[in-house]
Amino acid sequence: MGIDVLFSGRQLTVNSEGITPASVLQPAPGTSPVVLQVLPALVTGGVERGTIDMALALVDAGWRAVVVSQGGPMTRDLDRAGVPHVTLPVATKNPARLALNARRLARVIKEHEVSLVHARSRAPAWSALRAARAAGLPFITTFHGTYTLGPFDIKKEYNRIMTQGDRVIAISHFIADHVRAVYGVEDARLRVIPRGIDTQVFDPERVSAERMIRLAQRWRLPDGLPVVMLPGRLTRWKGQSVLIEALARLGNPNVRCLLVGSDQGRDGYRAALENQAQALGVADQVHLVDECDDMAAAYMVTDVVVSASTDPEAFGRVVAEAQAMGRPVIAPAHGAAPEILEPGPARWLVPPGDPAALAEALAQALAMDPTARRQGAALAQAQARQLFSKTLMTERTLAVYREVLLGEPPRPDLAPRPLGA
Repeated sequence: MGIDVLFSGRQLTVNSEGITPASVLQPAPGTSPVVLQVLPALVTGGVERGTIDMALALVDAGWRAVVVSQGGPMTRDLDRAGVPHVTLPVATKNPARLALNARRLARVIKEHEVSLVHARSRAPAWSALRAARAAGLPFITTFHGTYTLGPFDIKKEYNRIMTQGDRVIAISHFIADHVRAVYGVEDARLRVIPRGIDTQVFDPERVSAERMIRLAQRWRLPDGLPVVMLPGRLTRWKGQSVLIEALARLGNPNVRCLLVGSDQGRDGYRAALENQAQALGVADQVHLVDECDDMAAAYMVTDVVVSASTDPEAFGRVVAEAQAMGRPVIAPAHGAAPEILEPGPARWLVPPGDPAALAEALAQALAMDPTARRQGAALAQAQARQLFSKTLMTERTLAVYREVLLGEPPRPDLAPRPLGA
């Protein structure tokens, strides 16, 4: 027995499972599909940037976009593009408030004639799923990380909401493998879409000498000395401590090491890093420089970029950005890094948490001759543009939307790799 719902201004019948057949889910003549993205807030981060990028891409494609979050400074990007943003307290985990948010989202769906709901985080996904199913709309999730698992499987059941989409997007094959192994998501619903970087921003040809000079002066970098940079917020698992020890093992007092990222109130960890550098005799070489508002220029004043995460990264945007900028890159051989950093000139994968191996890779990277650096840069830039551009990410996501809305066949390049591959 079916129920009638509104879809793009039309009455449609939803089957007993709450799903409208894909062949029927097409916009009425003269209308455009409307995609609602839901996430906790729009302050900063990869999830937030991907949401903005997708909203703008929908507008460019002639679709309509709506975003729901608790707000934040990134809503200005939506305002400039004319994309509606609805402020709701969707970051809450309180069960009563989740139910209330589901009703609020149902009103947003009706008001904006939403065609599809895309949840990008766990707490808002609990409300978004209820609202989407009540309206008979397709529901998509993006799995952005491994998420922590607690005792008695309580946390696992909370995380499981991200597996309930009609399509589940994983941001790397590493995450797709995790979703299949831990939550049993079948390949038929799973799509792999790596995060995208803005290759217009991360383009060495677009970084002026003035920008590089300004940043080098701000960070007091001496002329002619090699620079190693680890971008990432100051938190233990990002591996800043591993890099400091590797720098001490390297034994080259001329090398300068930039740790670029906010401590986000972790004063104790910042102090521990400073004490470690002092104890190892490299305090004069290590610079903790907080946030940077011009990362493209930061890459260009750097000779070697390091990702030293001791926990597996779900994607690893730094590795992709550094390659787009043509920088030699060293990354840990776990998580998604091996997918991004294929073997080649000026690219090293090292065992995670191993300062000796990292020091050896640093020595090799800093000793590269100019010809090898140029060759490595060209290969790295081509790969980043081919595989990890923002444009490709939005095209692939739009293809998933068309798959569930218009019944188009799935793109073969979005299928997860065979388990164990």
